[in-house]
Amino acid sequence: MEGSIAELRETFTSGRTKSVEWRKKQLKALLDLISENEDKIFHALHQDLGKHPAESYRDEIGVILKSVDYTLSCLDKWVAPKKEKLPLFFFPAKGEVLSEPLGVVLIFSSWNFPISLALDPLIGAISAGNTAVLKPSELSPACMSFLIETVPLYLDNKAIKVIGGGADVGQRLLELKWDKIFFTGSPRVGSLVMTAAAKHLTPVTLELGGKCPVIVDNFSSPSKSKVAAKRIVGGKWGPCAGQACISIDYLLVEEKSASNLIELLKKTIKKFYGENLKDLKNLSRIVNKHHFERISNLLKDPQVAASIVYGGSVNEEKLVIEPTILLDPPLDSDIMTEEIFGPLLPIITLKNIEESIEFINSKPKPLVIYAFTDNETFKKRILSETSSGTVTFNDVMMQFICDALPFGGVGQSGFGRYHGKYSFDTFSHEKAVFHGAFFPEIEPSIDSQRIGDPLRFLFVNGRIPLKLMATKLEESEVKDGSDKKKQGEEELTKNLPDPPEKPEPGDCCGSGCVRCVWDVYYEELEAYNRLCKPDPKNSISNSS
Repeated sequence: MEGSIAELRETFTSGRTKSVEWRKKQLKALLDLISENEDKIFHALHQDLGKHPAESYRDEIGVILKSVDYTLSCLDKWVAPKKEKLPLFFFPAKGEVLSEPLGVVLIFSSWNFPISLALDPLIGAISAGNTAVLKPSELSPACMSFLIETVPLYLDNKAIKVIGGGADVGQRLLELKWDKIFFTGSPRVGSLVMTAAAKHLTPVTLELGGKCPVIVDNFSSPSKSKVAAKRIVGGKWGPCAGQACISIDYLLVEEKSASNLIELLKKTIKKFYGENLKDLKNLSRIVNKHHFERISNLLKDPQVAASIVYGGSVNEEKLVIEPTILLDPPLDSDIMTEEIFGPLLPIITLKNIEESIEFINSKPKPLVIYAFTDNETFKKRILSETSSGTVTFNDVMMQFICDALPFGGVGQSGFGRYHGKYSFDTFSHEKAVFHGAFFPEIEPSIDSQRIGDPLRFLFVNGRIPLKLMATKLEESEVKDGSDKKKQGEEELTKNLPDPPEKPEPGDCCGSGCVRCVWDVYYEELEAYNRLCKPDPKNSISNSS
């Protein structure tokens, strides 16, 4: 493992990956990898999760093809230096920002979308010019094997490597030094990644999850209610049977609208997925027995079981759980305090839909808030009074496939962002560049290197008038308590603190200390008076 990482480091140091041509070549090869292996991908996804080919294309293959095409179309613009307009104070200097690759990056992908969540971050790493290690989840072994076998056949194996294995391999990888770690998974494992990254001060992007709510407002139009129901059913159970970080976790609706909404949801579920557990179609299975038992146990609480209004059947042999709707389960039950990550949908009724804001704020910040409403005032309240990674109005899941928008969490739902340009930025360092100019400068009579004043820097660079500099010198440096007196001294120093004792000869540090000022002040003041030609009546002389 260490040898592979060393090879990646050597490749990055060579500068090969910084070439825009190299980046484009790898991205085009990634397109070929997906396009030429669709059947293998369908088979692997069905083995691991029972995904239907239509779902696999929509959520895995299509996502990658879209992202690569978008990146290729924008890459030249992203890598170009960005000119920055500087304040007039810095004239005639110029400024720009350069995006440079971070180095060798580590990507941990999740099991629920084992192709898209592995390759989508890799697109960002490649487009930014990094070398990368991809660690797929061991919970989707068929997809992990596919990536291990095919990636070296298409991509630069000295710059991009796929490392398989279980948690022990992941732990070993975290012990190594990386320039960036990108993790998709649970908050529990995310905290372990953060702890390991802290040892090397490695920057981390965490894409986690949480309990994502959907708010359903009252609609006067029945057609809008039907559209909302279809999109909720498709967004809740369509992507991996609810095993998605952005899946709807619970639904908030007013009491008076709950029964009608539930009936619409039931009809849509039957239409999309079948009448009962035996007839279920187009629905993914639970990833493994552990997660099957975890989700099933949420329904074993008697009060929770009593709240089931649709579904609830399970098939342990096939690891399938029927789409299940629950009405007002106890708020302190596990199903309402833990992320469900499965095909269960609790519905919580409220007296007024605007109470949903307070309800959401009582829980950790979610990855996304969904809201079906045509009330613009309510929309503004949701945006201003809640915090989440994303807010999506009148649709579900669509924000995830929009490369023009950033995707990421906040608080316990993660931090950092990716997709499109945001992926490029995540794997880049924005380097500020300041281009100074050899501009004619004032050559001061006063020896600026020996003036102990905070304005010396500006004075040397000709940024302030000489006369103002001398005035500041008089106000801040004249703290003479010796026999040397001059006209106007009391006026200049009356608001200053008591002066320090005059340093002994030879105490000068040579860097503009008080000793220097004492030695040169009166000599330089005469030169200043000659340079600026002040009114003789107002001039400060060197008489004692």
